[in-house]
Amino acid sequence: MRKDRYQAATHARRRFVGAVALPIALLALGLTATVFYALNTASRQADLVSANRQGHEAQLALDDALDELAQSQSGVAIWSPLLRELYKPRPDWNWIDTNAGTLLNYVFAHDVDIILSPDDIPVYMMQNGVRRTAPTRAAHLYLRAAAPLIDAVRARTRRLPNRHERLPGQPIAGHSTVRTSPNAIHATSTVAVGQHPAAISVMRIVPDGSDGDAPAGAAPLLLSVRYLDRSFARQLASVQLLAGARATIGPLRSGEHGVALIAEDGARVGTLAWRPARPGLAVWKAMVPTAAAVLAGLLATVAALLGGVGRLMRKDAATLDQLRVAHLELQAKEAQAHRLAYHDPLTGLANRTRLIAALDDMVGAGAADGVRAVLLIDLDRFKQVNDTLGHLGGDQLIRQVAMRLEALVLPGDLVARLGGDEFAVLLGARSDEAAVEAVAVAMVSAIREPFVVLGASVHIGTSIGIACFRDAQGDRTELMRTADIAMYRVKADGRNGHRFFAADMDESVKLRREIEEDLRAALTRDGELLVHYQPQMDGSGNRVIGVEALLRWQHPHRGWLAPAAFINVAEESGLIGALTRRVLRDACGIAVAWPGLSVAVNISPVQFRSRTLANELIAIVRETGARAQQIELEVTESVLLDNDEVVRTTLGALRRAGFRIALDDFGTGYSSLSYLSKFEVDKIKIDRSFIQRLGEADDAAAIIHAVVRLGHAMGLRVTAEGVETGVQRAFLEHAGCNELQGFLFSEAVPPAALERLLGRLERAA
Repeated sequence: MRKDRYQAATHARRRFVGAVALPIALLALGLTATVFYALNTASRQADLVSANRQGHEAQLALDDALDELAQSQSGVAIWSPLLRELYKPRPDWNWIDTNAGTLLNYVFAHDVDIILSPDDIPVYMMQNGVRRTAPTRAAHLYLRAAAPLIDAVRARTRRLPNRHERLPGQPIAGHSTVRTSPNAIHATSTVAVGQHPAAISVMRIVPDGSDGDAPAGAAPLLLSVRYLDRSFARQLASVQLLAGARATIGPLRSGEHGVALIAEDGARVGTLAWRPARPGLAVWKAMVPTAAAVLAGLLATVAALLGGVGRLMRKDAATLDQLRVAHLELQAKEAQAHRLAYHDPLTGLANRTRLIAALDDMVGAGAADGVRAVLLIDLDRFKQVNDTLGHLGGDQLIRQVAMRLEALVLPGDLVARLGGDEFAVLLGARSDEAAVEAVAVAMVSAIREPFVVLGASVHIGTSIGIACFRDAQGDRTELMRTADIAMYRVKADGRNGHRFFAADMDESVKLRREIEEDLRAALTRDGELLVHYQPQMDGSGNRVIGVEALLRWQHPHRGWLAPAAFINVAEESGLIGALTRRVLRDACGIAVAWPGLSVAVNISPVQFRSRTLANELIAIVRETGARAQQIELEVTESVLLDNDEVVRTTLGALRRAGFRIALDDFGTGYSSLSYLSKFEVDKIKIDRSFIQRLGEADDAAAIIHAVVRLGHAMGLRVTAEGVETGVQRAFLEHAGCNELQGFLFSEAVPPAALERLLGRLERAA
């Protein structure tokens, strides 16, 4: 029985092994073999895909490096200031360092930058941030490596361009990745420089279009080199994650993959090599049963260690990045500070410092053929634009003016912004003064054309003073002074034009300065600036209805001066506000003493450029206790044209306060029905020139009748100024004038004589 049980158990085990265990074991073994075979195949395929992807990334990075090298060149090579500097007899290499060499070496990581003359002679070389003092000898190695590229750019050889370059007379490649503008002409490729693979680009140095075409003949060239076995290889390792990335002209090491570096002629000049990532192998090793536990523990330990090391490395990398950014910012700020020292930040034009340096250079150069000149330019009515559209609108207008001025000069001329709305133009040699004047005429015409600022159409003018070098006798200060005098003569003559400096202008300027100094002193003293009053009669000339305040100056040396002798000076020097306030305070005193009379006060058009004028006048009337309804403010027609918005706002505020507004000198300016209806004045005063022509000119009577009818039709009172004869009085009364004023009734008298005058006029009536 025991034997049977043993045999049965043995048979059962055999059946279990044969029927269950062995098939399951074989199935498990087959499945295990299948899985391991699949994992092995998948890991190999993954390794192959990873290697191909990294190869593609390496090729893209190489292509990007070539395109970036040419693109960074174009920011310097297509630039008129660099071309002008290179064509100078003695170029400023420090300037080229700052604006070309340092920029390319530090900002764009070039290893070497060389400038070749039109004869392919090295005239400048910066290597690793240091300018080489003997570029011809130092550049020999790079010229030999770049010789085919130089020949291609010079069109000495003909070949189809690769996808990184633009060759003269050749269309760009159909699969081109080039990023440079169509103005760039360059040959870009990989070459071997000694024992180092490198990316090299040779580009023509051409103007950017702001100064016209390039000079005739061959252009200078910019040759830039970036070694591929230095920063580029480090970039591949850190950014593209290509382990052990290197550029070499030797053979590949064991286990390395590589991308061939091909020159422009198709020759292989080296290899871009790296150790490919093998993700499939890592997966395979992770699945090996005997290494699973050890690998898991090792991976956990390594993961913890790598996590700590990674945190430290990330912290160090962040610190290095901050230092690198700070260094680049410092370099950029230094370059910006150098540019700001000689350029206006708003327009990019030369500033006063650059202009003075250019003047000194031109004066130091001595006599030259032709006529050289300085044009001082001041914009007319710019402040109104600033007041209306704000500083943003003013800045836009200044930039547009700068562009128009630059468009009218030649290469070699200099346009500068001196500040505010003042510009200067230094003209190189012209054939004669007529050629200089032609430039000034063109500038006046260009500035007169409308500007579009913040969506609004803006009209301004310009006053240009011209001083020629020969008139200043080679002195820079005298040159600027005489140009300034000529400019102010233009302003005194009505603005919006140009004038050459003449000797007689100097005496006029000296006189105006003396008047200004004496006027400032007179404002601080009593007894010199006095207000006189001229009566205003009703239409019959029999009743006094008001007086007009007229300022007189009892100059200690020149005697009595009428306003015409000093008002223009007061307006230009900014003293007009103080004069107006003095006259208004005196007039308010008369209004308080004579409550039955209106008192007229003249307001300069210049003052309407200020948005605070209404508040100032209202405050004076309140302080003196006068009634605004008794004060009549006289303005000229020109004030209606200067600044619609500011004028309308100011006049509206004054009329709401109770002031009456009279339009003085009507008929001599640009008045129209639209202006009269838009600005709502209360009275128009017919200019004395029309009254004086009565009986002499046939149209005088017709004009007066027309003005009176126009005024009455619009509900305005009409005053005739300058009435001197009884015949004029009778005609004006018959014509329907509401008020009369002139020497027929009285000249202007001081306040002390006003009571006696009014009594005499009433008795005469």
